Amino acid sequence: MAESTTPESARATLADRVRNLAYLYQPDDPFTLASGRVSPHFFDMKPVMCDPECAHLLGVLIHDKINEIGSIDAVGGLELGAVPLTGIAIAKAPSGSGLRGFIIRKEPKGRGGRKTGNPPGIEGSTLVSGDRCLILEDVTTTGGSALQACQRLVEMGCEIVGCITILDREEGGYEAFTDAEIPLYPLLTLSDIVNA
Repeated sequence: MAESTTPESARATLADRVRNLAYLYQPDDPFTLASGRVSPHFFDMKPVMCDPECAHLLGVLIHDKINEIGSIDAVGGLELGAVPLTGIAIAKAPSGSGLRGFIIRKEPKGRGGRKTGNPPGIEGSTLVSGDRCLILEDVTTTGGSALQACQRLVEMGCEIVGCITILDREEGGYEAFTDAEIPLYPLLTLSDIVNA
């Protein structure tokens, strides 16, 4: 796909690719989600994030949102979903932008980033108090996990400028982020996938 992909065309193509690569619908045998909720809709975004065309589309859309948001020092989020997204975001960053990536472990290993000086469980680039951080997430249901990641960064003195998610399942995550006064920027919603 050409580097001149517009955000509008990227979003439309990504919706098709998510529908084909990530979406399962089982009304008669619903899925139990990580949030504990039960739903006939399931999304496995790993095939999307590991697909070359989709990685390009995600990079276009993530950086379109970053341009809207303004100055950001670092991007990242919780393992496992945010790991490929972080790689995509920093690989697609304009040369000289200085955008750094980080990963937050769900369970810290008991040691920090050793060379980075980060506290246990926060790895990748060094984060310092005052850094403007953007959280990345593959699928948002209730927002609970990503908001916990935000809290860990706030405790370090970082400022959370928002969360970009590939897909908002429209099950309360947007409202949870609003309540936490953190903007949620969904690239797609459940409605985009099921109502097409």
